[in-house]
Amino acid sequence: MADRRSIAPPFLALGPSGVAIRDRLKGLTAADEKVLRAVGAHLGSLAGTDLRARCAAGVDHDSGRWADRKRALTQQSSSRWAGAITKASHDQWALSRRGQLAHIQTLEAAVATISHRLSLPLGEKGTKKAPGGYRTRQEWHAKSRRLHALTDRLERERAEHADGVVHVVRGGKRLARARHNLQAAKLTEQQWRERWKAERWFLAADGESGKRYGNETIRLTPDGEVSIKLPAALAHLANARCGRYVLACRVRFPHRGTEWRDRIATNRAVAYRIHYDVPHGRWYITASWQYAPTPTISLRCALTEGVIGVDTNADHLAAWRLDAHGNPIGQPRRFPYDLSGTAEHRDAQVRHALTRLLTWARTCGVKAIAIEDLNFAADKTREKHGRRKRFRKLISGMPTGKLRARLVSMADATGIAIIAVDPAYTSKWGAQHWQKPLTSKTRTTTRHEAAAVAIGRRAQGHPVRRRTTPPHDDQSDRRGHRSVQARAGAPGREEPRPHIPDRANDAPGPDMERTRGTSAPNTVRGARLSMGNQRSALRNGSGEFIGGRT
Repeated sequence: MADRRSIAPPFLALGPSGVAIRDRLKGLTAADEKVLRAVGAHLGSLAGTDLRARCAAGVDHDSGRWADRKRALTQQSSSRWAGAITKASHDQWALSRRGQLAHIQTLEAAVATISHRLSLPLGEKGTKKAPGGYRTRQEWHAKSRRLHALTDRLERERAEHADGVVHVVRGGKRLARARHNLQAAKLTEQQWRERWKAERWFLAADGESGKRYGNETIRLTPDGEVSIKLPAALAHLANARCGRYVLACRVRFPHRGTEWRDRIATNRAVAYRIHYDVPHGRWYITASWQYAPTPTISLRCALTEGVIGVDTNADHLAAWRLDAHGNPIGQPRRFPYDLSGTAEHRDAQVRHALTRLLTWARTCGVKAIAIEDLNFAADKTREKHGRRKRFRKLISGMPTGKLRARLVSMADATGIAIIAVDPAYTSKWGAQHWQKPLTSKTRTTTRHEAAAVAIGRRAQGHPVRRRTTPPHDDQSDRRGHRSVQARAGAPGREEPRPHIPDRANDAPGPDMERTRGTSAPNTVRGARLSMGNQRSALRNGSGEFIGGRT
């Protein structure tokens, strides 16, 4: 227990700072699709040229070069299109920069782990904090070669990071690699080329507050009319005034459509992005905007009606409701999901599980859900867990970041607060202190359900450990104090019990003399009575023998 790390206090997770809604562009004519393809291809070519210039500038980029890039793009498109393209290029470079830094940190951790294991004798056992030596001489030799390869890769990445060099593939690295193995990707060359072109198109415009309907480049009216400001090179395709093209379809945004209409009615900024789904042959438009995070309630107010503790696992969410005092109520709940298949299927599975969780929370009247603040970024490397491939796959398959982000976003719309707690020892202590007491003849409590109780109690500020049962004699401290006592700072701990007399209503105080006579002994003048004499003997208050057989 001496090396146990400190437990961080729970905190309320901040709500979302933006929203994005999507709708399908139905009823497009052949002319509309032709214009959208032409605009997307033209702006995509400009975006590729600008991204190349931004990456070439590296860390020496400044506001002057940004202005030069925008000025060059304005001649071929428009000022607003140029601003959207340059901003997208800068954001892409910054994202690649952060990914490069994360990759360097991963390489450093791998090099440190391999170096440590190579320095240990063969077969030496490891500890909970550090792995041991390699098992065989062959494995040691293979890892020494891998160490040299990782060291060279680390030096190269550090040099590129210092020079500001990043590697970006417009259209996606995965799709680019699929071109070399179309059979594995289950695509023909024509299908792959169609997807590659669509992914490299650029049809996105940032919003402007104060402008008509919040966006001058891609404008949507409250009745759903969509119009696009055409670039200068494609101005001859316009079918409306001021070089604009109006699509034949209408957009209504079923989800949060009222919020979107209220926003554009006051000319607040709304960003739009039009993209083409090649496999299904459909066009979509996405509207997004940002807002200041709403002020959250205090942690104490969120816990007034209790809390639901949730334990995240690879294939399900284990949840249990706790009252305001940290006691489990009712039966535990299990919300399964299947993370196999495509990314869309996995995302839908997580969304459905969270929907059922939030529905149950609203039914119970609980205003807070406690979840672990998990992060397995440092635990996914094969250098740390070695041959434990199944365990590494289990950790990598848990959608910790996506699940928490989506839960916070979905809970914000329902008014339920999300409390993040430190995940240290929740599974271990939950199984140790709660799994057996919560198991009965009709219910078998799992380790994950016991961990959910521990998570909920930690969110409430209670210790995970239970109070042990009082001594069985008369529920007093005759046999000494309980083995587990609540600390003085524990919320809701039991105060000193008031003294209660023998009879609550009219019994005399405990200090007064008893008036009931005591039983006489079973002996007369030191002689032991037989069982027959004991049954027939009559005694007075002083214990003197009255009658019976001698």
